[in-house]
Amino acid sequence: SVVLAAARPPSPGMAEAEAAGDAGPGPGPGPAQEGAELAAVIGATVPTGFEQTAAEEVQEKLGSASRISRDRGKIYFEVPARSLPQVHRLRSVDNLFVVVQEFKDYQFKENKEDALKELEDLVKKLPWTDPLKVWELNNSLKKKKTKRKKHNLQSPASSEKLNDGGEEQGADQNNTNDQEDCAQNPAAVEPAGGQDTEKPQGVASRNGAEEEEVKEQSDVKDEVQASSGSETKAGDGQTDEGEAKVLRFRVTCNRAGEKHSFTSNEAARDFGGAVQEHFQWKADMTNFDVEVLLNIHNNEVVVGIALTEESLHRRNITHFGPTTLRSTLAYGMLRLCDPQPTDIIVDPMCGTGAIPIEGAAEWPSCYHIAGDNNPQAVKRAANNICSLLRKNENKDSSTALGAPLDIIQWDICNLPLRTGSVDIVVTDMPFGKRIGSKKKNWDLYPACLMEMGRICTPGTGRAVLLTQDKKCFAKALSRVGHIWRRAQTVWVNVGGLHAAVYLLRRTWERAEERRSFW
Repeated sequence: SVVLAAARPPSPGMAEAEAAGDAGPGPGPGPAQEGAELAAVIGATVPTGFEQTAAEEVQEKLGSASRISRDRGKIYFEVPARSLPQVHRLRSVDNLFVVVQEFKDYQFKENKEDALKELEDLVKKLPWTDPLKVWELNNSLKKKKTKRKKHNLQSPASSEKLNDGGEEQGADQNNTNDQEDCAQNPAAVEPAGGQDTEKPQGVASRNGAEEEEVKEQSDVKDEVQASSGSETKAGDGQTDEGEAKVLRFRVTCNRAGEKHSFTSNEAARDFGGAVQEHFQWKADMTNFDVEVLLNIHNNEVVVGIALTEESLHRRNITHFGPTTLRSTLAYGMLRLCDPQPTDIIVDPMCGTGAIPIEGAAEWPSCYHIAGDNNPQAVKRAANNICSLLRKNENKDSSTALGAPLDIIQWDICNLPLRTGSVDIVVTDMPFGKRIGSKKKNWDLYPACLMEMGRICTPGTGRAVLLTQDKKCFAKALSRVGHIWRRAQTVWVNVGGLHAAVYLLRRTWERAEERRSFW
């Protein structure tokens, strides 16, 4: 990212913007020249604590280096616009946006009116052209994907139940972003909503079959050429002899920091008013075409345009339970234990099956076993697996390979698995809040760790365990220190709760034998 430092004129924040206005776009490449490829700086929100995991996935799958933001839970990377389909198929990202401009050290005025006036004036100085081309291209891909999806779905029932990511329309969506202050308020002074309250109209492409990917690539090339050859309709906001409709928009402001003289609601309102005046777009809080993002973290300011209408973490789940784990967090946990081909991976407390389903989708050469003592949870997980299989069949009806995944109802403290037969245990342990209790955890955790130690292969076995009950877990781990050694701890935010993901390695010590289940 290129961020131009401000000199010390009377308006420090605006000097940065004016310099950027003269020099062209800050974070990305300059305006698309004749024959030059359209590129974009993409911002992605990821589960807090797993920023490095997301950066590694971007490097591995897209070949792009990422920069981890000082604002936890965000990374930035640059890609050519033709790579947008692959960007949407990343497993570790929740939401995506294209960066319009980034200011690493924006100097806000102390007076509220002056600070808000500077944010208003900033709109006219920002390099909107290329980011809006990327947004248009992203939109056209979503429309193509939706058409293909409708064509592929065979029954009205599955069409009603599933969208492209295997998600249930209208299900509750929880955003666990730990921002201090958030408002979505374009021009109109409506009450500030919570985060991610938009009504999705379509879901961007991801995780497609190879043939689909090739088609997407050619679609992207065509769209890039078309986009480069003409000014974006969104950019000028004109009606083009009545052909293009007036776009509807909203501004979402996420603000964190104590030194600002304004609230996120006020920033979104005034910035949104300036966007409306600049583009002649229509403000609409719920049924919008464009979502402009204003992220303020202390003195770091990032302006972006959203590329996802619904968080990608809901891609696998159609049947939700009381504590459904995000697919993106499940991916981070699985990646932490470095699964190898032929590994047997067990989730003994699977709930709705987020971890094993993510594992089967991303590591199909491993064998995944899921279980829970709650029959309702087992039923939900089985339904989610069926939805995943149905989605895969719709993508490629010529082959129905199934998934390397089984589910069973069992007792976590008495698993029907042979001693030393499992390579990896990955699970989300009860926090003692919505399910179980802190008191029960004092007995449950040591028993779980002992049984996990019994089924895991001595010397090479590993476990990745998520819990918010850190005190109880530490005590339980000290009691089984002869079979489990803590290798790494990742601090994460789960629904506003500060939790930890522990990577444990199995020692060579033999676990206590018990009577054979068989």
